Amino acid sequence: MIVDSIRRYAIKFAITVAAVLVVGSIALYWLWRDRPDLAEIDWPRTSSEEPAATDVTVTWLGVSTLLFDDGDTQILIDGFISRPDIADIVFRRPVSSDIPRINAVMHDYGMRRLAAIIPVHSHYDHAMDVGAVANRSSASILGSESTANIARGAGVPEDQLLVVETGQAYDFGQFIVTLHDSPHAPVGWRGSTPLPGNNDEPLKTPAPVIAWREGGSYSIEISHPQGTALVHGSAGFSEGDLDDIEADVVFLGVGMLEGLGREYTNRYWQALVTATGATRVIPVHFDDLTSPFGTIRLAPRFLDDFVDTATWLQELRQTWDQSTELLLPVFGEKTALYSLPAPPSS
Repeated sequence: MIVDSIRRYAIKFAITVAAVLVVGSIALYWLWRDRPDLAEIDWPRTSSEEPAATDVTVTWLGVSTLLFDDGDTQILIDGFISRPDIADIVFRRPVSSDIPRINAVMHDYGMRRLAAIIPVHSHYDHAMDVGAVANRSSASILGSESTANIARGAGVPEDQLLVVETGQAYDFGQFIVTLHDSPHAPVGWRGSTPLPGNNDEPLKTPAPVIAWREGGSYSIEISHPQGTALVHGSAGFSEGDLDDIEADVVFLGVGMLEGLGREYTNRYWQALVTATGATRVIPVHFDDLTSPFGTIRLAPRFLDDFVDTATWLQELRQTWDQSTELLLPVFGEKTALYSLPAPPSS
Protein backbone atom coordinates (compact mmCIF):
# COMPACT_ATOMS: atom_id res chain seq x y z
CA MET A 1 0.00 0.00 0.00
CA ILE A 2 2.71 2.42 1.04
CA VAL A 3 4.83 1.40 -1.95
CA ASP A 4 1.91 2.02 -4.32
CA SER A 5 1.32 5.46 -2.80
CA ILE A 6 4.99 6.34 -3.18
CA ARG A 7 4.94 5.13 -6.78
CA ARG A 8 1.86 7.22 -7.60
CA TYR A 9 3.41 10.27 -5.93
CA ALA A 10 6.66 9.77 -7.86
CA ILE A 11 4.77 9.48 -11.16
CA LYS A 12 2.76 12.65 -10.45
CA PHE A 13 5.92 14.49 -9.42
CA ALA A 14 7.74 13.37 -12.58
CA ILE A 15 4.80 14.44 -14.76
CA THR A 16 4.67 17.84 -13.02
CA VAL A 17 8.40 18.40 -13.46
CA ALA A 18 8.23 17.38 -17.12
CA ALA A 19 5.27 19.72 -17.71
CA VAL A 20 7.10 22.61 -16.05
CA LEU A 21 10.19 21.95 -18.17
CA VAL A 22 8.15 21.80 -21.37
CA VAL A 23 6.24 25.00 -20.56
CA GLY A 24 9.44 26.73 -19.46
CA SER A 25 11.24 25.69 -22.64
CA ILE A 26 8.40 26.96 -24.80
CA ALA A 27 8.37 30.27 -22.89
CA LEU A 28 12.14 30.70 -23.25
CA TYR A 29 11.96 29.84 -26.94
CA TRP A 30 9.24 32.45 -27.43
CA LEU A 31 11.13 35.08 -25.44
CA TRP A 32 14.32 34.38 -27.41
CA ARG A 33 12.51 34.81 -30.73
CA ASP A 34 10.61 37.94 -29.68
CA ARG A 35 12.94 40.62 -31.01
CA PRO A 36 12.46 44.21 -32.15
CA ASP A 37 13.23 44.92 -35.80
CA LEU A 38 15.99 47.30 -36.85
CA ALA A 39 13.70 48.49 -39.66
CA GLU A 40 11.51 50.12 -36.99
CA ILE A 41 14.22 52.75 -36.49
CA ASP A 42 13.90 55.38 -39.20
CA TRP A 43 17.25 57.11 -38.66
CA PRO A 44 19.42 57.73 -41.71
CA ARG A 45 22.13 55.12 -42.26
CA THR A 46 25.80 55.91 -42.62
CA SER A 47 26.69 57.10 -46.10
CA SER A 48 26.79 54.52 -48.88
CA GLU A 49 28.76 56.78 -51.24
CA GLU A 50 32.22 55.59 -52.23
CA PRO A 51 34.74 57.38 -49.99
CA ALA A 52 37.50 59.41 -51.58
CA ALA A 53 41.00 58.00 -51.41
CA THR A 54 41.99 60.75 -48.95
CA ASP A 55 39.08 60.19 -46.53
CA VAL A 56 39.42 58.71 -43.08
CA THR A 57 36.99 55.81 -43.18
CA VAL A 58 35.38 53.56 -40.62
CA THR A 59 33.88 50.12 -41.16
CA TRP A 60 31.52 48.70 -38.55
CA LEU A 61 31.84 44.93 -38.20
CA GLY A 62 29.21 44.27 -35.56
CA VAL A 63 29.01 44.80 -31.78
CA SER A 64 31.68 47.50 -31.18
CA THR A 65 34.26 46.28 -33.68
CA LEU A 66 35.37 49.24 -35.80
CA LEU A 67 38.09 49.47 -38.45
CA PHE A 68 39.52 52.98 -38.91
CA ASP A 69 41.60 53.59 -42.03
CA ASP A 70 43.18 56.72 -43.54
CA GLY A 71 44.72 54.90 -46.51
CA ASP A 72 48.08 54.45 -44.81
CA THR A 73 47.30 53.25 -41.28
CA GLN A 74 44.54 51.12 -39.80
CA ILE A 75 43.28 51.07 -36.21
CA LEU A 76 41.04 48.18 -35.11
CA ILE A 77 38.75 48.54 -32.11
CA ASP A 78 37.99 45.14 -30.49
CA GLY A 79 38.08 42.83 -33.52
CA PHE A 80 35.44 40.42 -32.14
CA ILE A 81 34.98 37.90 -34.96
CA SER A 82 34.64 34.40 -33.50
CA ARG A 83 31.18 34.82 -31.93
CA PRO A 84 30.46 31.97 -29.47
CA ASP A 85 26.77 31.09 -29.64
CA ILE A 86 24.15 31.12 -26.90
CA ALA A 87 24.71 27.45 -26.00
CA ASP A 88 28.43 28.12 -25.51
CA ILE A 89 27.56 30.91 -23.09
CA VAL A 90 24.74 29.22 -21.15
CA PHE A 91 26.54 25.89 -20.72
CA ARG A 92 29.94 27.51 -20.24
CA ARG A 93 31.49 25.44 -22.97
CA PRO A 94 35.20 26.14 -23.60
CA VAL A 95 35.70 28.32 -26.68
CA SER A 96 38.64 29.63 -28.65
CA SER A 97 39.22 31.94 -31.59
CA ASP A 98 37.80 30.78 -34.92
CA ILE A 99 41.03 30.99 -36.93
CA PRO A 100 39.62 30.23 -40.41
CA ARG A 101 36.92 32.88 -39.97
CA ILE A 102 39.45 35.43 -38.69
CA ASN A 103 41.69 34.74 -41.71
CA ALA A 104 38.74 35.25 -44.07
CA VAL A 105 37.56 38.47 -42.38
CA MET A 106 41.02 40.01 -42.33
CA HIS A 107 41.35 39.21 -46.04
CA ASP A 108 37.86 40.38 -47.01
CA TYR A 109 38.16 43.71 -45.19
CA GLY A 110 41.73 44.41 -46.22
CA MET A 111 43.35 44.39 -42.78
CA ARG A 112 46.84 44.60 -44.20
CA ARG A 113 48.01 47.84 -42.58
CA LEU A 114 46.95 47.30 -38.97
CA ALA A 115 49.00 49.40 -36.60
CA ALA A 116 46.97 48.93 -33.41
CA ILE A 117 44.28 46.68 -31.94
CA ILE A 118 42.45 48.28 -29.02
CA PRO A 119 39.69 46.53 -27.06
CA VAL A 120 37.41 48.80 -25.02
CA HIS A 121 37.80 46.29 -22.17
CA SER A 122 38.74 42.65 -21.73
CA HIS A 123 35.40 40.80 -21.82
CA TYR A 124 35.25 38.11 -24.47
CA ASP A 125 32.97 40.12 -26.78
CA HIS A 126 35.71 42.74 -27.09
CA ALA A 127 39.06 41.06 -26.48
CA MET A 128 38.59 37.38 -27.34
CA ASP A 129 40.28 37.60 -30.75
CA VAL A 130 42.96 40.23 -30.14
CA GLY A 131 45.71 37.62 -29.97
CA ALA A 132 44.67 35.80 -33.14
CA VAL A 133 44.43 39.08 -35.08
CA ALA A 134 47.77 40.34 -33.75
CA ASN A 135 49.47 37.08 -34.70
CA ARG A 136 48.38 37.69 -38.31
CA SER A 137 49.73 41.25 -38.39
CA SER A 138 52.45 43.37 -36.86
CA ALA A 139 49.90 45.44 -34.92
CA SER A 140 50.41 46.52 -31.34
CA ILE A 141 47.74 45.58 -28.79
CA LEU A 142 46.85 48.48 -26.52
CA GLY A 143 44.98 48.03 -23.27
CA SER A 144 45.13 46.86 -19.69
CA GLU A 145 47.33 44.19 -18.14
CA SER A 146 44.31 41.88 -18.48
CA THR A 147 44.26 42.48 -22.22
CA ALA A 148 48.00 41.84 -22.39
CA ASN A 149 47.51 38.51 -20.60
CA ILE A 150 44.80 37.51 -23.08
CA ALA A 151 47.30 38.19 -25.86
CA ARG A 152 50.09 36.37 -24.03
CA GLY A 153 47.85 33.32 -23.79
CA ALA A 154 47.61 33.38 -27.59
CA GLY A 155 51.40 33.57 -27.95
CA VAL A 156 51.64 37.20 -29.10
CA PRO A 157 55.26 38.44 -28.88
CA GLU A 158 55.89 40.78 -25.96
CA ASP A 159 57.07 43.59 -28.23
CA GLN A 160 53.53 43.83 -29.68
CA LEU A 161 51.95 44.42 -26.25
CA LEU A 162 51.45 47.87 -24.82
CA VAL A 163 49.91 48.26 -21.37
CA VAL A 164 48.68 51.83 -21.60
CA GLU A 165 48.79 54.77 -19.28
CA THR A 166 45.40 56.43 -19.37
CA GLY A 167 45.51 59.98 -20.66
CA GLN A 168 48.75 59.40 -22.59
CA ALA A 169 48.75 59.90 -26.36
CA TYR A 170 50.06 57.15 -28.66
CA ASP A 171 50.91 57.88 -32.29
CA PHE A 172 50.15 55.52 -35.18
CA GLY A 173 50.82 57.22 -38.49
CA GLN A 174 48.60 60.32 -38.48
CA PHE A 175 46.30 58.83 -35.84
CA ILE A 176 46.77 59.85 -32.21
CA VAL A 177 45.10 57.46 -29.76
CA THR A 178 44.36 58.29 -26.13
CA LEU A 179 42.60 55.94 -23.72
CA HIS A 180 40.53 57.40 -20.89
CA ASP A 181 39.34 55.43 -17.87
CA SER A 182 35.62 54.79 -17.96
CA PRO A 183 33.40 52.52 -15.85
CA HIS A 184 31.69 49.56 -17.45
CA ALA A 185 27.91 49.83 -17.80
CA PRO A 186 26.33 48.76 -14.49
CA VAL A 187 24.33 45.93 -16.05
CA GLY A 188 25.33 43.11 -13.73
CA TRP A 189 23.46 41.90 -10.65
CA ARG A 190 22.08 44.89 -8.69
CA GLY A 191 23.97 47.40 -10.82
CA SER A 192 27.36 45.73 -10.66
CA THR A 193 29.93 45.22 -13.40
CA PRO A 194 29.52 41.79 -15.01
CA LEU A 195 32.54 39.50 -14.81
CA PRO A 196 34.67 42.01 -12.86
CA GLY A 197 38.31 41.60 -11.97
CA ASN A 198 41.46 40.95 -13.94
CA ASN A 199 43.18 38.25 -15.92
CA ASP A 200 46.31 37.99 -13.80
CA GLU A 201 47.90 35.17 -15.80
CA PRO A 202 48.10 34.43 -19.54
CA LEU A 203 44.67 33.20 -20.63
CA LYS A 204 45.00 29.87 -22.36
CA THR A 205 42.15 28.73 -24.60
CA PRO A 206 39.82 26.93 -25.03
CA ALA A 207 38.15 28.53 -22.01
CA PRO A 208 34.55 29.42 -21.09
CA VAL A 209 33.53 33.02 -21.85
CA ILE A 210 33.47 33.82 -18.11
CA ALA A 211 37.28 33.49 -18.15
CA TRP A 212 37.57 36.85 -19.91
CA ARG A 213 37.40 39.37 -17.04
CA GLU A 214 36.66 43.06 -17.52
CA GLY A 215 40.11 44.32 -16.52
CA GLY A 216 39.14 48.01 -16.65
CA SER A 217 37.21 49.84 -19.36
CA TYR A 218 38.16 52.72 -21.63
CA SER A 219 36.73 55.50 -23.70
CA ILE A 220 38.99 55.64 -26.74
CA GLU A 221 39.83 59.00 -28.34
CA ILE A 222 41.10 58.67 -31.92
CA SER A 223 42.36 61.96 -33.34
CA HIS A 224 43.46 62.65 -36.91
CA PRO A 225 44.12 65.87 -38.85
CA GLN A 226 40.66 65.40 -40.42
CA GLY A 227 38.78 65.08 -37.12
CA THR A 228 38.33 63.30 -33.81
CA ALA A 229 36.26 60.23 -32.99
CA LEU A 230 35.41 58.95 -29.52
CA VAL A 231 34.64 55.23 -29.17
CA HIS A 232 32.68 54.49 -26.02
CA GLY A 233 31.85 50.81 -26.24
CA SER A 234 30.17 50.28 -22.87
CA ALA A 235 27.35 52.44 -21.50
CA GLY A 236 29.06 53.36 -18.26
CA PHE A 237 30.22 56.88 -17.45
CA SER A 238 31.37 59.19 -14.68
CA GLU A 239 30.07 62.74 -14.55
CA GLY A 240 32.58 65.24 -15.94
CA ASP A 241 35.28 62.76 -17.01
CA LEU A 242 35.08 63.72 -20.69
CA ASP A 243 34.34 67.43 -20.31
CA ASP A 244 37.77 68.40 -21.69
CA ILE A 245 37.47 66.26 -24.82
CA GLU A 246 36.10 67.60 -28.09
CA ALA A 247 34.87 65.04 -30.61
CA ASP A 248 33.31 65.27 -34.04
CA VAL A 249 31.85 61.76 -33.93
CA VAL A 250 30.88 59.62 -30.93
CA PHE A 251 30.43 55.87 -31.31
CA LEU A 252 28.00 55.39 -28.46
CA GLY A 253 27.80 52.00 -26.76
CA VAL A 254 24.14 51.24 -26.08
CA GLY A 255 24.20 47.58 -25.06
CA MET A 256 21.53 46.98 -22.35
CA LEU A 257 21.06 50.74 -21.97
CA GLU A 258 17.28 50.34 -22.04
CA GLY A 259 17.39 48.40 -18.77
CA LEU A 260 19.22 51.28 -17.07
CA GLY A 261 16.29 53.60 -17.65
CA ARG A 262 15.38 56.88 -19.31
CA GLU A 263 16.95 59.14 -16.67
CA TYR A 264 20.25 57.26 -16.77
CA THR A 265 20.22 57.51 -20.57
CA ASN A 266 19.63 61.26 -20.30
CA ARG A 267 22.71 61.74 -18.13
CA TYR A 268 24.72 59.37 -20.32
CA TRP A 269 23.87 61.38 -23.44
CA GLN A 270 24.89 64.65 -21.81
CA ALA A 271 28.18 63.19 -20.56
CA LEU A 272 29.15 61.68 -23.91
CA VAL A 273 27.49 63.85 -26.56
CA THR A 274 26.59 67.27 -25.14
CA ALA A 275 29.88 67.55 -23.22
CA THR A 276 32.07 66.62 -26.20
CA GLY A 277 30.18 68.77 -28.74
CA ALA A 278 29.80 65.83 -31.13
CA THR A 279 27.90 66.61 -34.32
CA ARG A 280 27.34 62.95 -35.20
CA VAL A 281 26.42 60.00 -33.00
CA ILE A 282 26.62 56.42 -34.23
CA PRO A 283 25.39 53.72 -31.82
CA VAL A 284 27.32 50.47 -31.45
CA HIS A 285 26.89 47.29 -29.42
CA PHE A 286 23.15 47.15 -30.17
CA ASP A 287 23.13 43.88 -32.11
CA ASP A 288 22.92 40.31 -30.81
CA LEU A 289 26.50 39.32 -30.02
CA THR A 290 25.62 35.60 -30.13
CA SER A 291 24.73 35.77 -33.83
CA PRO A 292 27.32 34.62 -36.37
CA PHE A 293 29.71 37.25 -37.69
CA GLY A 294 27.93 39.25 -40.39
CA THR A 295 24.40 38.50 -39.14
CA ILE A 296 22.86 41.64 -37.71
CA ARG A 297 19.76 41.19 -35.60
CA LEU A 298 18.65 42.88 -32.41
CA ALA A 299 18.77 41.21 -29.03
CA PRO A 300 15.62 39.58 -27.64
CA ARG A 301 13.20 42.15 -26.29
CA PHE A 302 13.29 40.78 -22.74
CA LEU A 303 17.04 41.41 -22.57
CA ASP A 304 17.33 44.77 -24.31
CA ASP A 305 14.87 46.68 -26.52
CA PHE A 306 17.02 48.85 -28.77
CA VAL A 307 13.95 50.35 -30.46
CA ASP A 308 12.98 51.89 -27.10
CA THR A 309 16.55 53.10 -26.58
CA ALA A 310 16.60 54.66 -30.06
CA THR A 311 13.40 56.56 -29.26
CA TRP A 312 15.00 57.96 -26.11
CA LEU A 313 18.14 58.98 -28.01
CA GLN A 314 16.05 60.75 -30.62
CA GLU A 315 14.23 62.68 -27.88
CA LEU A 316 17.49 63.58 -26.14
CA ARG A 317 18.99 64.83 -29.37
CA GLN A 318 15.94 67.06 -29.83
CA THR A 319 16.20 68.30 -26.24
CA TRP A 320 19.93 68.91 -25.89
CA ASP A 321 21.72 68.79 -29.25
CA GLN A 322 19.46 69.55 -32.18
CA SER A 323 22.39 70.08 -34.56
CA THR A 324 23.71 66.58 -33.84
CA GLU A 325 22.88 63.83 -36.32
CA LEU A 326 21.97 60.29 -35.28
CA LEU A 327 23.09 57.64 -37.78
CA LEU A 328 22.79 53.86 -37.82
CA PRO A 329 25.90 52.01 -39.01
CA VAL A 330 25.64 49.52 -41.86
CA PHE A 331 27.59 46.30 -41.37
CA GLY A 332 30.72 45.98 -43.49
CA GLU A 333 30.25 49.30 -45.28
CA LYS A 334 33.26 51.59 -45.49
CA THR A 335 32.08 55.10 -44.60
CA ALA A 336 33.86 58.44 -44.88
CA LEU A 337 33.98 59.48 -41.25
CA TYR A 338 34.33 63.25 -41.54
CA SER A 339 32.45 63.94 -44.77
CA LEU A 340 29.06 62.53 -43.87
CA PRO A 341 26.03 64.58 -44.94
CA ALA A 342 25.51 67.68 -42.86
CA PRO A 343 22.61 67.41 -40.39
CA PRO A 344 19.40 69.15 -41.50
CA SER A 345 18.67 72.53 -40.00
CA SER A 346 15.92 72.52 -37.38
